[in-house]
Amino acid sequence: MYEYAETAALRIAYDVSGPAQGQTVVTVHGWPDDIHCWEAVLPDLHQAGCRVYRPYLRGFGPTRFRSPDRPRSGQIGALGRDLADFIEALDLHDVVVAGHDWGARAGYVVGALFPERIRALIAISAGYSTNRPDSEVPYPLAHAYWYEWYVATARGREMLERDRRGFCRYLWTTWSPGWEIADADFDRAATAWDNPDWAEISAHAYLHRWGEAPGDPAYQDLEHRLAEPPPVRVPSLVLHGERDGDNLAETTEGKDDLFAEHYQRILLPDVGHFPPREAPAATAEAILRLTPTTGP
Repeated sequence: MYEYAETAALRIAYDVSGPAQGQTVVTVHGWPDDIHCWEAVLPDLHQAGCRVYRPYLRGFGPTRFRSPDRPRSGQIGALGRDLADFIEALDLHDVVVAGHDWGARAGYVVGALFPERIRALIAISAGYSTNRPDSEVPYPLAHAYWYEWYVATARGREMLERDRRGFCRYLWTTWSPGWEIADADFDRAATAWDNPDWAEISAHAYLHRWGEAPGDPAYQDLEHRLAEPPPVRVPSLVLHGERDGDNLAETTEGKDDLFAEHYQRILLPDVGHFPPREAPAATAEAILRLTPTTGP
């Protein structure tokens, strides 16, 4: 059974595990995935004495909007505000945030704009950058991001609705070449995409990212502050697979000036877009580098 955190916008479903008095770690999944991406990472975190919270993002699993009239936005400012609100709703302090993909982008927002409750940030498979839709995109990266433009078409949005499992299975396969995806793991994650808001939020995330759709006015101030990215103000580590076929490894290069505190970048050889699933031991080790531990 999941627990729930009530925020102004959402009823956020989450799982919590590990020692009750342990160091607080909030792990945030990416797109398209779910909280079970951290399953193989948990044993090492628990052994080190960590209390781990795993929330479902908006549009995933049992997380629901509190109002039917709230725009189903997937913009980065909304994801970051959701994470900040989740941490505040549970009155968590001294939090280590570990985020993958969309979770990493939410983590950057919290680390830059809401750092008061954050101890450290581990960002996986996504670089920190400007939130402006006119930012430069090299052609190899544009090729990798084909799906973001695909969902700008009616045909692409139909695929999100009608064949979300087939669409996402293709993304998983191409983003992590050579990784043998266990059918049971994929099917378990895919149940989270049956959320009634998943397709709309997924499409809006990329339409908004490239300036093809307006954002939720509730996050206008946040988006303005993120347009020229403010520095992340907590110690940070970026973990990236060298074979990432989505956010290419080069997207996390040369970012040192965007981090005001300790910053480290680690590349994982022979790993694609999903380090928590493909390399759970290395992922746990990266998280624990910035996490006080009480275990053996």
